Amino acid sequence: MQVDVLLGLQWGDEGKGKVVDVLTPRYDVITRFQGGPNAGHTLEFNNIKHVLHTIPSGIFRGDKINVIGNGVVIDPSIFRKEIQSLKNIGFDLTKTLYISKKAHLILPTHRLLDAASEAAKGASKIGSTLKGIGPTYRDKIGRDGLRVGDILHNFKEKYQTRVDSHIELLTKFYHFDYQQALSDYEKEWFEGIEVIQQFQLIDSEHFINDQLLAGKSIIAEGAQGTMLDIDFGSYPFVTSSNTIAAGACTGLGIAPNKIGRVYGIFKAYCTRVGSGPFPTELLDETGETLRRIGNEFGSTTGRPRRCGWLDLVALRYAIMINGVTDLIMMKADVMDQFEEIKICTSYNIDGTSTINFPNEIDGDVVPNYEVLEGWKTDLTGVESTTQFPAALSSYIKFIEDYLKVPITIVSVGPNRSQTIER
Repeated sequence: MQVDVLLGLQWGDEGKGKVVDVLTPRYDVITRFQGGPNAGHTLEFNNIKHVLHTIPSGIFRGDKINVIGNGVVIDPSIFRKEIQSLKNIGFDLTKTLYISKKAHLILPTHRLLDAASEAAKGASKIGSTLKGIGPTYRDKIGRDGLRVGDILHNFKEKYQTRVDSHIELLTKFYHFDYQQALSDYEKEWFEGIEVIQQFQLIDSEHFINDQLLAGKSIIAEGAQGTMLDIDFGSYPFVTSSNTIAAGACTGLGIAPNKIGRVYGIFKAYCTRVGSGPFPTELLDETGETLRRIGNEFGSTTGRPRRCGWLDLVALRYAIMINGVTDLIMMKADVMDQFEEIKICTSYNIDGTSTINFPNEIDGDVVPNYEVLEGWKTDLTGVESTTQFPAALSSYIKFIEDYLKVPITIVSVGPNRSQTIER
């Protein structure tokens, strides 16, 4: 058996949560391999919307095992609220959710350092969600992190050592007023630690490989998107972890030869939250229409997302980096009202046309577009590919011919049932 990977191919917010929820019945174990609570995976079924931040998106499918892998960073206070909200609607995860002992903890002072760092950057800030993700990964790489497994051994002492070093940074380097905020954060944080202790804390790398040996099927769920990868994204406007398929190996402890199918998710258009380059961004009425119809506001922060036409240059790059075997197109229904739809097929950089995604994108990158006919049809009631309007089928074929990868699923609405397999 192998581990299938499901990840975003754009700048995040592609709809990964819904797809994991739809695919979960085919798998025994659902895992999350990187990122933190800056991710917001939205699932909608029975006319109820659910947003998950840390917990894998398979938890709504009965007795499936869900694993938070070692590559994830966990904020105990956010985790506690997430668990409580799920309990309120009848989901008790204490027997089906496992947590890696090697997953790192986001401390209250990590959130303060995040805020202080962004404030210090001024106009050049990254656009952080201020959840403490970056400082936590920085401590992890600097070998100063606190892990879930540390809860079991001299925890208070280890915690205070880290906090003291953070306070020194906040006072001497950032000159940041932290006292009241730290006091407020700590109370909820330690309540969250008590909640984490109610779950099965495991050596997840052994557990996942043992599940493979036992013939169990596993899917690995990524957070954010390929274009936010710390190495291959639009640096420095990226997240702090490896969002690509290779991140599943380091984030779960599986060998590269254990990776099976790679599901790459993209929207029928593009969005981005926060700062950073966005070649096909639409700063006009069309962009506003995409935002309004697509309800493009961050599920974690509520921030309005920047919107633009589909970028096949960036998508081709993401497919290459990830080894995508199956494409999944989300939010096709958002394009229902357009007479014409543009698709970026190359960039013009300094007078030269290229289909290769450049090392650095600036204002000199001009997207070159193909114009396709819109379908002007309400897709939300479509139940099979035979009901697709011809213009939508042409749109899909154009993308497949360019990218050389099949689109195997098309989403025509937010609900679980509005998912068409091809």
